Amino acid sequence: MHKLGKRTDMIPDTVTLIIWLIAGVAGGSAVGDLLKGFDLGPLRNVVAGAVGGVIGAKILEFLFPALRGLDVVPIVGQAIIAAASGAAFTVAVSAVGPWRRR
Repeated sequence: MHKLGKRTDMIPDTVTLIIWLIAGVAGGSAVGDLLKGFDLGPLRNVVAGAVGGVIGAKILEFLFPALRGLDVVPIVGQAIIAAASGAAFTVAVSAVGPWRRR
């Protein structure tokens, strides 16, 4: 899958990236609302969720190549993983955050 010397299989397409970002933001915002001890604030929840969503979905896509593409099952799987990893990343950042501020 080389096109002009670039590996296109490593670059998520725009639609998939948008799905990952939206699901990650939803997961990060949800965990911030539900678990007040892990709330970073609205903007930080969104950013941490988006970063976690993209990282988690990319790891899943790397581990399970069958979940690539724009079919219904891969999209649902990617959205679920992005939301869960966005929530997990938000919790992890909020747990580490107080130690970094000292």
